[in-house]
Amino acid sequence: MYLSFYQLDKKPFEITTDPEFLWLSEKHKESLAMLQYGIVENKGCLLLTGDVGTGKTTLIHALEQILENDVVMATIFDPHLGTIDFFNHLAEAFKMNMRFNSKGAFIHHFTHFLNTTFVQNKQVLLVIDEAQRATPKILEELRHLSNIEKHYTKLINIFFVGQNEFIGMIKGHEFRALRQRIILNYHMGPFTRKETGQYIRHRLIIAGAKKMMFNLGAIDEIYKFSKGYPRLINIVCDLALVNGYVDETKIIKPNIIKECADNLQIHNTFNTDVEIQPSETNIPIRKTPERIVEQDFSREKRSFQWAFVFFGAIVLVLAAAGFIYYQG
Repeated sequence: MYLSFYQLDKKPFEITTDPEFLWLSEKHKESLAMLQYGIVENKGCLLLTGDVGTGKTTLIHALEQILENDVVMATIFDPHLGTIDFFNHLAEAFKMNMRFNSKGAFIHHFTHFLNTTFVQNKQVLLVIDEAQRATPKILEELRHLSNIEKHYTKLINIFFVGQNEFIGMIKGHEFRALRQRIILNYHMGPFTRKETGQYIRHRLIIAGAKKMMFNLGAIDEIYKFSKGYPRLINIVCDLALVNGYVDETKIIKPNIIKECADNLQIHNTFNTDVEIQPSETNIPIRKTPERIVEQDFSREKRSFQWAFVFFGAIVLVLAAAGFIYYQG
């Protein structure tokens, strides 16, 4: 819609994960190095947590890109499954080309798969995304899988990726054995103001932009409303470009960001536990003069109604006082 107007090759702020647009903040680089170390050193269980929209899934894709061919990696994006369904999903993710009707059969063949991979001098990495959705039963099964060893060497690394509530989940007494197996853990926070600007600039460059089309005031507003969460940055920036195109504005200024943020209901009191989604069309509802007049009229009408109630109450009080006076 706005690509030709801004001379872009592609949309720079899609909310889907595209490796081409990957940008790593210092926090991302630090956590990525930690995770890579944990896998190379065969540490067993790793944990990455963060709020919704901080880029955890992006980091998984980045990890997949930098791992060598001697690491066999599979990702379960939703572990909220029954035991047998989970085992079959796991077998499919590792391309075992088998289906199972019992836990025993799965454990037998999966152990064989791990041993074969070990003989080939390869490591196995299982990523559990949205780990907070896993049931206690699945977490216990994963703990058992992490126990599989050969010659005192772990045959599988398990990387838990979850929202902050996952930490609360595994604090229970029943998960003490699983907690002890998590050797490395890292928490991802949102971008800083500086990182927000760098992130926006990077995505525009990858999309083919010849110049920065968000001025410094707009960047400040984007950070103010998004709190540095990459997903919300993408949503606000995409809508801002749509609004800029409608207004035929080449440079996005703070007023446009404020309007987009209002339409997305992003406020300074933004609750990071609630994920805000754009409308189906990703195009904000602009306030036309008719809508403004209609809203002003509604406000005036409500003000008149309250005034009527107020003065009515005063009349009733005076009447009651007069009645009591004359009766006295």
